[in-house]
Amino acid sequence: MFDDDEEEFADGSLIEDIERFEAHLQGNTLHFMDSDRIENIIDHYLVQGQYQKAKAASELGMYQFAYNPLFQLRKAQSLGGLGILNEALEIVHLIEKTMTPSSELFLTKASLYSQLRDHKNAIKYFHLAIDISEPNETDFIYLDISIEFQRMRMYPEAIQVLKEALRVNKYNESALYELGRCYDIMGESQEAVKSYTEFIDEQPYSSTAWYNLGNAYSKLEDFEKAVWAYDYAILINDEFGPAHFNIGNSYLSLEKYHKAIEHFELCQKHDGDDAMAMCYIGEAYEQLNEFDLSKHYYKKSIEMEPMLPEAWLGLGIVEDLLGNTREGIVLIQKALDFDPENAGIYHVLAGAYEKLELREETKFHYEKSLELNPADEECLSDYIEFISSESPREAYNVLQSFMEGDKENGIAHVLEVNLQWQLGQRSEAIRLFTSCLEKDSIKAKTIFEINPKLLDDHDFLNLSE
Repeated sequence: MFDDDEEEFADGSLIEDIERFEAHLQGNTLHFMDSDRIENIIDHYLVQGQYQKAKAASELGMYQFAYNPLFQLRKAQSLGGLGILNEALEIVHLIEKTMTPSSELFLTKASLYSQLRDHKNAIKYFHLAIDISEPNETDFIYLDISIEFQRMRMYPEAIQVLKEALRVNKYNESALYELGRCYDIMGESQEAVKSYTEFIDEQPYSSTAWYNLGNAYSKLEDFEKAVWAYDYAILINDEFGPAHFNIGNSYLSLEKYHKAIEHFELCQKHDGDDAMAMCYIGEAYEQLNEFDLSKHYYKKSIEMEPMLPEAWLGLGIVEDLLGNTREGIVLIQKALDFDPENAGIYHVLAGAYEKLELREETKFHYEKSLELNPADEECLSDYIEFISSESPREAYNVLQSFMEGDKENGIAHVLEVNLQWQLGQRSEAIRLFTSCLEKDSIKAKTIFEINPKLLDDHDFLNLSE
């Protein structure tokens, strides 16, 4: 709404005017100052977030130039910054009666309604501002409208407005990021891929668009394509730290650990040391069985961010892998202290206690993990395998109890097939396996990984072909 480059500083005139005005606030006499100079002082304070001083300067302008409604508008903007919203809105209502409609007036009113959480009126006045603004200056107003829609959780509407912002200005990176955020919240990663691909067809040198396309592919767990997209983002801007970070994550998922390390290091080269990047380097070295290096990076991560649960967890896992399971449990418990609702940490602890043959502790941590994340297929498989190692009947009862709780877990019925087979309920197992194949043949065939003995059962093999 006002210029923030403050070119007036170049000749020192604005500095002198501010010094004179601030001396006036301390009680010194302030001689006449023309309206443009007062306006520059107000704009300076508004840009700097010094709203009380902006209000005082606005009131000076109102006193000296009562005929000029601009100073009333600046006072309303100052009050908005101070959170005195209703008084600010009253001033704007009065100005509307005397002042020729302007984009700035409508934007101020929209901003006040936004702060009051009156999103519909905010959108109304943002649109009125668009109607009388230069078309090539409206992209950021569309961005504001999208934020209002997001606050009302109207994400499809927000997406349409963001696309309009990008139609006006294809270089608006904030709109690109917000577009990705909306698709992410809606879980519409496939639509995000389509949208960013269409945008890239028109604007192939937008590193931000390629980056967001990579994020969409990552959400779809298509890490090969994610790497492809991030590579283009980096090719266009090789100092793009977040792209290096995210491609590093994709390489971790693809088990290309040396490439992951390379990009996490490049991320820090461009953006400075980062605790999560250090942690992920530690994880990559852990996967490479370079445990000394892994511990080194996990510890560096903790030095930077002592309460980072991922680093404590990684350090604990390495100690466990080195045979120091009890020491590892202490470190993993530290991770849990910092992230007590993390189902994955309970799962790791369950595995550690299982190694020590502490059955009650193992059972508690498996159950806690599944309570927090009932959909975790790996955890449910591990828990049922743990119980069935002593009693398939007990494991069957535990699984039945789990499924009776209306908990969605894609592997549950496949595990049930295996337990029925172990308990001699062969015909029931075959019927259920047939049903599993009809629902999800790929998931159903994991039965042969769960119980390789079924590879010798011709009925199961014939059904799976």
